[in-house]
Amino acid sequence: MKAPTPFKDPVQFLAFGFGSGLSPKAPGTAGTLMALPLYLLLAPLPLLSYSAVLVLSAIAGIWICDRASKQLGVHDHPGIVWDEFVGLWVTMWAVPQGWSWLLAGFLLFRLFDIAKPWPIGPLDKKVEGGFGIMIDDVIAGIMACAVLHLANLVLFT
Repeated sequence: MKAPTPFKDPVQFLAFGFGSGLSPKAPGTAGTLMALPLYLLLAPLPLLSYSAVLVLSAIAGIWICDRASKQLGVHDHPGIVWDEFVGLWVTMWAVPQGWSWLLAGFLLFRLFDIAKPWPIGPLDKKVEGGFGIMIDDVIAGIMACAVLHLANLVLFT
C-alpha cells in the first residue's frame, strides 16, 4: 500500500474529501462532516438540479474512488471518503431543510454506514472497484433517506 498524496494529486484530493479522509480517527465520520458545508450549498437547488448533481457526483465517484484505490494499491482505503460525501447527499434528498433534519440525517447515515445492515454489508464485502466503494454508502444513504421521509410523514401529516 502506497501513502496517500491528496495534496499533490487532484483525484486523491477529491477521494480523500479535501483532506478530511486523512483524519487519524474515524475518517468516514470526518468525511461526512466535510460533506455538510457542500450539502448546505446544494440544498437550495431545485430538486431536479440537486438530483442531477447527486447522480453526477455518484458516477464521478465510481471513477474517483476506483482510481484512488488503484493508485494506493488497496481496495477501499479508509481515507477514501468521497463515498461518504455522496452518501450524505443521498440521505438528504428531498428532506425538509433545517438543522434538526441535517443532524438526524448525519446520524442516520453514519449509523447505517457503520452498522452495515443487509444489503449494505454483503455489498461492501462482495463488490469490487470504484462501484463497490460507492454502492454501500449510496444504499446507506437511501436507507437513511427513507427513515427521514417516514419520520416526516409520521410526524407532520
